[in-house]
Amino acid sequence: MENIIKFNKKQIIAVNNAVSMAEELVSNYYKLSAAQWLHHKYDVKTVADLAPKELVNGPFAQIVRYKGQRRDTALGSATYDFYKICLQDHAILAVLKKSGTLHIFPFTLYIITHELIHIVRFSKFLQNFSASPAEKIAEEIRVHQKTHTILEPVQVTGLPDTLDFFVNWRKPLDDLSSN
Repeated sequence: MENIIKFNKKQIIAVNNAVSMAEELVSNYYKLSAAQWLHHKYDVKTVADLAPKELVNGPFAQIVRYKGQRRDTALGSATYDFYKICLQDHAILAVLKKSGTLHIFPFTLYIITHELIHIVRFSKFLQNFSASPAEKIAEEIRVHQKTHTILEPVQVTGLPDTLDFFVNWRKPLDDLSSN
């Protein structure tokens, strides 16, 4: 995947602001204290910082799970899950360019909120990271519904257009087959 389009400096600022807001919104929704929130080990990276195997065509982001371990411990019991939210700049920018009505801040706010909900659900054992394909599809619908619930009351310019963009992703698959 050569010559992949990357976010520019202005877009990176918008993404960073979206990450901060998404963290606060998800933390408030799940009523996580600061200590509980920091317990979830994750990072958000854009294409500029992704390994080749973390780049994908199609989705706007993916979560990659790694095993982490503190340097000062050799015990296997000290390992933890580390999640990397891999934003796919090229996919996001292509949709923004094509739509004409979507904007980077609300669009990435939705994406990052969505991915953080996944991480909270994995961490609280509400969903298995290695679920079956059918369960992964059902989980995607649940997470899109929760993302909408969290973001719908938020007053951000352009967010209603983003919520409209993702409307079909909140519907059960049976509903999608009739469209």
